[in-house]
Amino acid sequence: MNLFASLFPLIIWLIYSYTGNFLDKLRPSLSNLMNLQRRRWVANAVHRDNPIDAILSSSLMSSVSFFASTTVLLILALFAVFGQIETLHNALSNIRPDLTSANISYHLIVLLGVFIMAFLSFTLSLRQFNHFCILLGAADHAELSNENEVNAIASLNTLGARNFNQGIRAYYFSVAMLIWFISPLASIGTTIFIVLFLLYRDYFSRARDLISTLTSK
Repeated sequence: MNLFASLFPLIIWLIYSYTGNFLDKLRPSLSNLMNLQRRRWVANAVHRDNPIDAILSSSLMSSVSFFASTTVLLILALFAVFGQIETLHNALSNIRPDLTSANISYHLIVLLGVFIMAFLSFTLSLRQFNHFCILLGAADHAELSNENEVNAIASLNTLGARNFNQGIRAYYFSVAMLIWFISPLASIGTTIFIVLFLLYRDYFSRARDLISTLTSK
């Protein structure tokens, strides 16, 4: 049970991340609808010379950079915890007498793996948004941009957003992994709650419904 509960949030996170395309065929998600707005943004941006596009691009990269930096700090903190396994075991023994130092060690390894993958997602997102900014700046506003150029720039923005969302979901599921230190069953229950929350946010939220009214026009 300890091993299953430790790996369960990681497995569900990966499954949720890679089943989005299938779910989008049944009902477009918030991210899917926003991708249409991203293309609309690029289609308008290549026809104007306005600093607002540079400001928006900078804001996107700042958000991703913040999470990438924060994730590095969390990874370093987890490495530091490995040197205090016995202290952590003694602190948790009153909550979970069944825990052993080995249990804690392998769970920390899984948690470390989640944050490493989150860091890779954020850095990949940052690189893709960087490419997006370069291509957007390279567009010649004096000429009509062709369809391929607009699609390529918008697709880079979409890829950056997709990897950013992947990293953000890691933070959601890491909450369930932290609750494992209290109870494996509570960790599994929290994972299921997070999945339901993400499904609501992505497919049934008020924000999603409002944006769908824009894309239907």
